Amino acid sequence: MTKTPALSPEYVSDIVQMALSDHVSFHDIRREYGMAEKDVKALMRQTLKTGSYRAWRKRVRDFGDRRENYK
Repeated sequence: MTKTPALSPEYVSDIVQMALSDHVSFHDIRREYGMAEKDVKALMRQTLKTGSYRAWRKRVRDFGDRRENYK
């Protein structure tokens, strides 16, 4: 499992909100916080409850299959 860098609670909250948004891509998160997609996924896994994480991954995966430039 990827080890996420030590971040302040404010940054973690901002990154989680951005990742949960359907309008913010992983590229935008990387540009603002310097975190790669795999690091964002690891942070989400650590932060969210198991069911919430699975639902988020399913949504990202399903939308990614339907839209070329999603997340």
